[in-house]
Amino acid sequence: MNIQCLFVTGRAASVALMDGGLYETLRPYRLTLNGKPWGETGRVVTSLYGLWPATAYELCAWDGDACEARLSFTTLAESVTLDVRRMGALGDGMHDDTPALQAAIACCPPGGRVLIPRGEYAVGPLFLKSHVRVEFQEGAALRLWTERSRFPILPGLTLATDEAGEYDLGAWEGNPLDMYAALLNGVEVEDVHLYGPGLADGCAQLGDWWQNPKVRRGAWRGRLLFLCRCRDVTVMGLCFANSPSWNLHPYFSQNLRFLDLFVTAPADSPNTDGFDPESCQGVLAAGCRFSLGDDCVAIKSGKLYMGCARQTPCENVEIMHCLMENGHGGVTIGSEMAGGVKDVRVHHCLMRRTDRGLRIKTRRGRGKWGVVDGIVFEDVKMERVSAPLVVNEMYFCDPDGHTPYVQSRDAQPVDERTPRVGRIAFSRVTALGCGACAGYLLGLPEKKIERVELSDVRFSFAPDAPPMAPAMADGVEPCARQGLMALNVVHLALYNVVFEGQDGAELIAEQVDDLRRE
Repeated sequence: MNIQCLFVTGRAASVALMDGGLYETLRPYRLTLNGKPWGETGRVVTSLYGLWPATAYELCAWDGDACEARLSFTTLAESVTLDVRRMGALGDGMHDDTPALQAAIACCPPGGRVLIPRGEYAVGPLFLKSHVRVEFQEGAALRLWTERSRFPILPGLTLATDEAGEYDLGAWEGNPLDMYAALLNGVEVEDVHLYGPGLADGCAQLGDWWQNPKVRRGAWRGRLLFLCRCRDVTVMGLCFANSPSWNLHPYFSQNLRFLDLFVTAPADSPNTDGFDPESCQGVLAAGCRFSLGDDCVAIKSGKLYMGCARQTPCENVEIMHCLMENGHGGVTIGSEMAGGVKDVRVHHCLMRRTDRGLRIKTRRGRGKWGVVDGIVFEDVKMERVSAPLVVNEMYFCDPDGHTPYVQSRDAQPVDERTPRVGRIAFSRVTALGCGACAGYLLGLPEKKIERVELSDVRFSFAPDAPPMAPAMADGVEPCARQGLMALNVVHLALYNVVFEGQDGAELIAEQVDDLRRE
């Protein structure tokens, strides 16, 4: 085993205990810090709190009397701590603590800490500042207002004074549209740390956020965390619950770390995606647990307007040692991906009872910048995932989603509106208790999926699997216990792929130019 340091700030650190485990370690470990007991852990990604600034530490992980691995690190210096209680916050769950918390953030100097002690803080949207660290101590809970009239609105597009440019703040499902502010907002900030075992609660079930969710009322529903054109932001240890819509939404941002988080919402809550990086570069999600009402992770880059105007892909994304439960997709790409999604690596993750494992959604009309390429899924275990691998290039989203242009199985002209799906690799994946099928690949006849490779993969099927339509496209019927189905693929390769308990053929391939199976 080895220990990898993921993040260090003045009062906390996050490490990964690499012993071959996925979300949990293969065995529990006893930890010592500078030779003193520090408790036990059974999680790969483990957070350490209560550290002292500018101090050297040695962490050891023990299995019985044997030190399996050790790590040395030094915490960052800290300029000052501003306790929100001293700024006037009551933390009684009744009074409005927004002014006190916002004042603490605004007044905190570079390298300083805003401390949120144990308590219930009734707040509205808060806005972050560069070079500030916010610590949520254990038992600290931010409870978001529910009245829409109390929320500021982030405008979608504002025309620049010279009438040549535009400034966007709000976003909704891939378009620059007016949006209610999030609980925690970062707009063009950098070097920000949000950490601690606290809670950010959207309280959406107490208001009307989940009622008529596709109807715009005042503005579109906000998030729990929204990062707009930010850099070097780390979020560690927090629980995010009951968001009005998407939970964590980084937007046109770079160098982001999301570590040891729990993101949760009821299974029937609408559009409560867990983590939606949109047109971001350099993103790490490690040790996060998702259990919610929509996609656990959804990687995006906007619809056609944003894709053409900005041409900014979401790229260099790593998702590791995460647990995805009960969502529609474990890791989804699209359907808003008109700027492209490239170089995504998902590894050492565990998925339970999600509808799909890796899910790629696109359609005609996403445009030539909508390129999905370099998607790697490896060392992943799935349990009761209905369809482990789905690539759908005829996704019937948007008002025109059921038109012949989107849904025709006949080749259409390749033009500025045609997206592309490139290379997808699925390696060392075990999918137990599949439901609908092992996989469903539906490419465009005029621009086929370029390459899908499966190696060292095992699919087994649940005997009681209920039927489900694996892809949301016209003509795709519900099915159960089917093998791998592929239509319109250039290269399809299967190396050491095992099917157990399916009904019918292991592989059904149509319009596949190059099929290899060993």
